[in-house]
Amino acid sequence: MKIYDVSVSISASMPVFPGDPDIKFEHWSTLEKGDPANVTMLHFGAHTGTHVDAPAHFISGAPGVDVMNLESLLGPARVIEFGDEVVAITSRHIRAISLKGVTRLLFKTRNSAFWADSAPGFRTDFTYIEPDAAAELVEKGIRLVGIDYLSVEKYGSTRFETHTILLECGVVIIEGLDLRLVEPGDYELLCLPLKLADGLHDGAPARAVLRSLL
Repeated sequence: MKIYDVSVSISASMPVFPGDPDIKFEHWSTLEKGDPANVTMLHFGAHTGTHVDAPAHFISGAPGVDVMNLESLLGPARVIEFGDEVVAITSRHIRAISLKGVTRLLFKTRNSAFWADSAPGFRTDFTYIEPDAAAELVEKGIRLVGIDYLSVEKYGSTRFETHTILLECGVVIIEGLDLRLVEPGDYELLCLPLKLADGLHDGAPARAVLRSLL
């Protein structure tokens, strides 16, 4: 049984979605300075790197990441790969896939290659999921959708229909996956977001892994 870490490493040089907080690390205390322990202060947004979107991200009064049903984030998942020519995943693409018995679906696209080089910064040309595809996924009974860049939504969207369609129907969204080393097929997904409370619950960074079934 092989384990694939499909999370991206959080670093100050990694891309963040435009408008989100920058990533900053600070040595709060260090052994070098004579402090009793090394302690780092972290500063970044809830949607940094590999993260989970809660319904509260786009829906006022909706549940937050602290009360999400973890069953959706643990269990069998299928990785589907699209070629570099696919920039927008549409309902036509979804209808062409056999999803019988599948409830968790992860999209491996040209986006995964972006993680190899952060020098260009945030990429606005990432592959995304069209609203009609989101509706098709809901119709097919998908309960979790993951994608290999920082949003399922087309860059520049002002209506955020893809997010809203999925989240209103209880579909969990994982963004920022790194699927470079993962072949298409069936795996076991384990993805646990930080349990943020006190109103800070629109989403949270997560560690996501896939385990082979053989």
